[in-house]
Amino acid sequence: MNFSTFLRRVSEGGRRPRTDRTLRFDRRLRTVLVTETRGAAVLLVATVLALVWANIPGGGYETVWHTEISIGFGHAAITEDLRHWVNDALMVFFFLLAGMEIRRELSLGALRDRRAAIVPIVAAIGGMAVPAVIYATVTIGNPAQNAWGMAMATDIAFALGVLALVGPRCPENVRVFLLTLAVVDDIGAILVIAIVYTEAVHVVALLVAVALIAVAVAMRAAGVWRATPYFIVGVALWVATYESGLHPTIVGVVFGLLTPAFLARTADLDRLDRIMKRLRREPGPEAARALSIAAQGSVSANDRLQYLLRPWTSFVIVPLFALANAGVALSPELLARAVTSPVTLGVFFGLVVGKTVGIWGASAAVVGARLGRLPAGVRLGQVLPVSAVAGIGFTVSLFIAELAISDDRTRDEATIGILAAAVAATALGWLLFRLPSRRRRDREPTELRPGTQPTGEHGRGPAGAPVELVQFGDYQCPYCREAAPVVAALVARHPDQLRYVWRHLPLEDVHPYARRAAQAAEAAAVQDAFWPMHDRLLSADDLSDEALIELARAAGLDVRQFASDLDTAIVSAEVDADVRSAADSGADGTPTFFLNGVRVDGTLDDVTAAVERSLDTETP
Repeated sequence: MNFSTFLRRVSEGGRRPRTDRTLRFDRRLRTVLVTETRGAAVLLVATVLALVWANIPGGGYETVWHTEISIGFGHAAITEDLRHWVNDALMVFFFLLAGMEIRRELSLGALRDRRAAIVPIVAAIGGMAVPAVIYATVTIGNPAQNAWGMAMATDIAFALGVLALVGPRCPENVRVFLLTLAVVDDIGAILVIAIVYTEAVHVVALLVAVALIAVAVAMRAAGVWRATPYFIVGVALWVATYESGLHPTIVGVVFGLLTPAFLARTADLDRLDRIMKRLRREPGPEAARALSIAAQGSVSANDRLQYLLRPWTSFVIVPLFALANAGVALSPELLARAVTSPVTLGVFFGLVVGKTVGIWGASAAVVGARLGRLPAGVRLGQVLPVSAVAGIGFTVSLFIAELAISDDRTRDEATIGILAAAVAATALGWLLFRLPSRRRRDREPTELRPGTQPTGEHGRGPAGAPVELVQFGDYQCPYCREAAPVVAALVARHPDQLRYVWRHLPLEDVHPYARRAAQAAEAAAVQDAFWPMHDRLLSADDLSDEALIELARAAGLDVRQFASDLDTAIVSAEVDADVRSAADSGADGTPTFFLNGVRVDGTLDDVTAAVERSLDTETP
């Protein structure tokens, strides 16, 4: 059952137990999507408040944001107005979060798999290049032509907020595709800010900054994990970068990229179990502290910092940035200028038209040439409205406008274009999402890809059976464990007519032992003992490495050979092949069943009924 179907059934009042497909979205990814979506509402309020405040006669909008603040010691001080402290200091945390998201996607996410990554990468490049070309073309001869970076950006918070308004017409995987695309977009924006909008570089300060980065790298290599030393180095690096002429927000990106990202490791979780047992036996402060340290060490610093920082950036820092930068006095004179201003028109058409054409065109080209694939559940028809929604540039567009345009009048014209583009992109995306639903519905893949083979599959029942049931499963999934006796009963009742095939889909985001267990099953298959090991894995409470060895011994395996095979590339490749099959078949949760090559959605009772109907049809 796919996620959108699950949501629809819940909204209709149907009772359906949660599957691990929904659980996977309930963890880190759901936190990101929900936080960013809710942050969009706060950001919208801040934007409206900025516009209202800026248009109140005598409201003092510019006076407040031009208030100068000095921070330093003695004669060594940095003096900037309040707006620049928000843009140059607080926004470091926004870019820190962007850097950490980039690092995680490169280490664990969609950007790790070349075929899965190439579509959002090329789409993001198209979504940056086409808008930049449109803006540069419209503003030929204008002093603000170099501000083409404004038209490249995507505001992920506003974009996800719009997709939330679309509701069930936008499946979760489409939102994830936009999130991945926005990560690549962030990389482009960061490079543009660092390379294009740096006026002069002071070599000595830059060398100090490089040395401080080396210190941070050395601290990480030495295993320093406490935040305080990194904070001290980070503040010094911010000052050095500020003095070098580079924009100091680059500091956030650098630290984000240095923040390690990894899934919970089996050894770390085993250590937690041992410390917990010790704490139960001998409760005391020493064991409690060891447990706390071990618990933090089992979760990557990347995930921990994102969890802590994302609410602050979404609900405080970015809205404060909008409050400081989105306020424009909307006089008749300004609006009259904006209608014909090349800057306004360039950024407007760059974001609204350029993003839509660039992202969708690049995606269609890559998919059409079979150079890459869209994520499971995402169709080209759904990429078009997502491309339009990506035209909401807002936060980074305003940020680049502040860097690239020194003239206040021209910057106001650019702000009008950015705000108008956000409204137009929202309307266009909403319209494009609604139109296809009246003519046709883009569906997830429902066919098993690739189909099963007579040999080389883990199957029970004759290879030539008239009915074939394929399950994508996870050995830690409680719903797969519930399904096991039901499937076994089906096979036992129809030994000659039904073939049952198992394919691996370890959900590593929520089940840290699942991948290792899948490899254990494949290692047992080397000794022709897949099914004895399979049955034990589905009933085992403990799937640690020590427990896997005991399960292998109980299954009658050569334990030494099993331990050796467990870590081989061949065994890992078998699991990877099944995971790719799941992605190509649209299976993103467990258990997912395919009956005679077609996916069956619903409860276990629905699957059982479908199998029985097929058997009745095939029986003479």
